[in-house]
Amino acid sequence: MTTYVMLANWTDQGLRNVRESPKRLDTAKAALKEMGGEFQAIYMTMGEYDLIAVYEAPDDAVAARFMLMLGGFGNVRTKTLKAFPERAYREIIGSLG
Repeated sequence: MTTYVMLANWTDQGLRNVRESPKRLDTAKAALKEMGGEFQAIYMTMGEYDLIAVYEAPDDAVAARFMLMLGGFGNVRTKTLKAFPERAYREIIGSLG
């Protein structure tokens, strides 16, 4: 599984209906699980982003499909970062020679 970090901000629509946010999160968790992925951590944050989530997906195509699905609901705008675990980080740096 590949790890991704999602940075999200509520849209105007998402803020107008913020009380429904926990229910929307449950829907997103179920959809990601159906796609073969899983959330590892979710945080509501203060600052530049409203939410940060760490999740795993089988591949980049699933992650892209998941982010497009979320964006299509109109409640959040997302940015996604592909995350490399420490072992992969060490292998990548070690391969530099």
